[in-house]
Parts: sequence; C-alpha cells; structure tokens
Amino acid sequence: MVPLPQIDPTTIRMESGWKEQMKDEFSKPYFAQIKQFLSIEKAKGKVIFPPGPQIFNAFNQTPFEKVKVVILGQDPYHGDHQAMGLCFSVSKKVPVPASLKNIYKELKSDINFTIPSHGDLTPWATQGVFMLNAILTVEKGNAGSHSKIGWQLFTDAVIKKISDQRQGVIFLLWGNYARSKKELINKDQHTILEAAHPSPLARNAFSGCRHFSKVNDILIKQGQSPVNWSLYE
Repeated sequence: MVPLPQIDPTTIRMESGWKEQMKDEFSKPYFAQIKQFLSIEKAKGKVIFPPGPQIFNAFNQTPFEKVKVVILGQDPYHGDHQAMGLCFSVSKKVPVPASLKNIYKELKSDINFTIPSHGDLTPWATQGVFMLNAILTVEKGNAGSHSKIGWQLFTDAVIKKISDQRQGVIFLLWGNYARSKKELINKDQHTILEAAHPSPLARNAFSGCRHFSKVNDILIKQGQSPVNWSLYE
C-alpha cells in the first residue's frame, strides 16, 4: 500500500482567509487520499480538469470574508477547456453549455439581462458570489468520475464553515443534489432559495425562479450592495 502523502499547506493555492478556515481539513487522511489519487491518475496519463492552478479558483476569486451568495454545483465540466474552477462557468472562447444558457435565459426574463457571447462568470465571483462545485475535479470525458474520491467531505466542510462563521449568506440550491446540502446550513442565520436544476433535462423547470432579483432584494434589505449580474463583453 502506497503511504499517504504529507500535505504541506503552503503548497495549496488558496486565498489566505479560506486557507485559515479550512486548515484542519488539510491534515485529515481523506485530503491526503485525494492528493494521492490525483497524482496516481496523472502518472497514468489521465487528463484531469480543471487544470491544477484552477482547482481552487472559486476560493481565490471569492475570499472567505467576501462571500455573500453561494451557488452550488455538482462536478466540473469534463470537456476540453471548459472547467475553470467556478460552477456553471466556462472559460471565454468556449461554447456556452446548455445549463448556463438556461441560466442566462432566466436572467434575461428576471432582470432584463443582456446575454453575452461567453460563459465566464468570474465577474460574479469577484463580487462575493461563491460558485462551488461539490466535486472539484473530473477526468476528461468521464462525467462524475471523481465523485467518490473524497471531495464531498471537503466541500461539505466548506459549506458548514460558511454556515457557522458567517451571517446572512444566501444559498442558491438548484436541483436535488444541491438541495441535499440543506442540512449543512443554519436556516436561522442564512437564506436558502431552491429551484430545479437549470439543465435541459429538467424540462425548463428552472424558468421563473427569479432567484437573481430575489438575491438582490435580500442583499439590499440586509444593507449590502446588490450583485451586478451583467457580464459585459
């Protein structure tokens, strides 16, 4: 049996506030097992998405103290050049995926959003919208392939940490998988908005949820600045 690697927290590319909050997780066996699994898979020639520097992109774009909205996804896109560490988002010059097209349609209906030609949601992240996939990596061309390597233990701890340490965060739970995380959230301290998944497989059930205007109404009532959902070219 290959011994588990020792995790040096200084090598983890994560915003300092998040790193401090999650430091206890880095020393747990499951986290070392994730690192070991990824190293072995890469040694076999497997291609892993997103690229290493972007695995914790959501954490780096949205510092812990800046989180005011959480959008929870399931696992990264598994096609070339798609995954970039923010759930539902893709890099520029990559075709906009079907689920994100439906998100855009809802934005247009809800707040008269101008639909852009790209799918890069980084401007949301920099305003405090934490876009977390429950599973942070995937093998190229193999959807859900890393769903059992331990990432959910880490991201459950992330959700719980936000719930315990922050106040007034708005959680957007789209689809049954995201809804299953409700038990991790203190409903007395935070707001939970639920809807169907924006995937076309949900047969347009996401349409009409109006979550984007609702988020801004709640933020304003809490004395916080609303999110500028616009994604200017």
